[in-house]
Amino acid sequence: MAINFDLNDLQAFRAVARSSNFRKAAEAIHLSQPAFSRRIEKLEQALGVRLLDRTTRRVSLTAVGRDFDRKVQQLLDELDNTLLGIQGVAATRMGEVTIACVPSTVYYYLSQVISRYHERYPKIRVKVFDASANEVLSAVARSEADFGLNFIGSQEPDIEFKRLLEERFVAACRRDHPLAKKKRVSWTELGAYDYISVGKASGNRLLLDQALSGVSGCPQILYETQHVTTMLGLVEAGLGVAAVPSMAMPGADHPLLVSVPLVDPVITRHIGLIRRKGRSLSPAAQQLYEFFTEMKGRRRAKRPAPRAT
Repeated sequence: MAINFDLNDLQAFRAVARSSNFRKAAEAIHLSQPAFSRRIEKLEQALGVRLLDRTTRRVSLTAVGRDFDRKVQQLLDELDNTLLGIQGVAATRMGEVTIACVPSTVYYYLSQVISRYHERYPKIRVKVFDASANEVLSAVARSEADFGLNFIGSQEPDIEFKRLLEERFVAACRRDHPLAKKKRVSWTELGAYDYISVGKASGNRLLLDQALSGVSGCPQILYETQHVTTMLGLVEAGLGVAAVPSMAMPGADHPLLVSVPLVDPVITRHIGLIRRKGRSLSPAAQQLYEFFTEMKGRRRAKRPAPRAT
C-alpha cells in the first residue's frame, strides 16, 4: 500500500497533539491555518481513520489518535537522535525549542546557555517565553513550553523541579548612592531611602513579602513596576533603591549600578529547571535542557558576583 503522507504531515499532527489548538499548532510550524488543516486532513485520509475530535473551542485526540501520537513521537525522536548524532549533520539540523523563564534569569543563565547551544545547533530555533513565575509554571504544565527556568514549581505534583543554584537578594543602587560603599546593607537601612519594587503579581514580590513578614523597619514602596528590568531602569535614573535577585544585576564593571548584599534577614531563592513529569523531551529540547546543567557553577567565570558579606 502506498504511503500518501510525509514527515511534514507527521510534524503537523504532533504540533496539534501538543497544543490542542489549530491556531497555535499552525503558528508553531509556520503555516497558515488553512494549509495546516489540509495537512491534517491529508494524514487522516491516508490512514483512513479520524485522529482528532474538533469542537469550536478545542481539539482532542481520539483513542486511535492517542495511540498514533505515541508512535509518531517515538519515530520523530529516533529520527532526531540519529540526525543529531551524525557528525556534520548536527550543524544543519533544523527544529524548534520553546523555553519559558522568569525575566531575571535571562542575563545570567539563559543568554550564556543559548549562545553555546546555538554554536552547536545554529539552525535550531529557540523561542523564549519570558513571563512571571506563575505564567512560566502554567506554560510548562500546559505543554506550551518544552521546559522552564523558574524559582517555583518544586511543590507541584505534576512538575519535576531540578535545582540549579541558590542565589540571594541584593540591594541595587547607583554608584553615587550612600549605600554603594557598604559591604552589606540591612533591610532597615534600605527602608531609609525611596524604594522601588515589583508589583504584587510578581513571584519575587510574594517571596520577599513572606520573608519580611514581622520584620520591623522594612522599606515602604514609593515606585512599583511589573518587571525587574524596568525597576533597575528606575534605579539607574536615580529614583531610588531596590531589592533584586543577584543574577538580575549587571557585572561589577557597570558604570552606574552596583549591588550590595542584603542582611537581617538574608533572603534567597532557588532557581531550577521545571518540566512536566512523565513527558519526554524532543532530542533538541533535551540537548538544551542538559546544557543548563553543564553551565551550572560557571557564573563566577563569566561575570563577577556581588561583593561577599
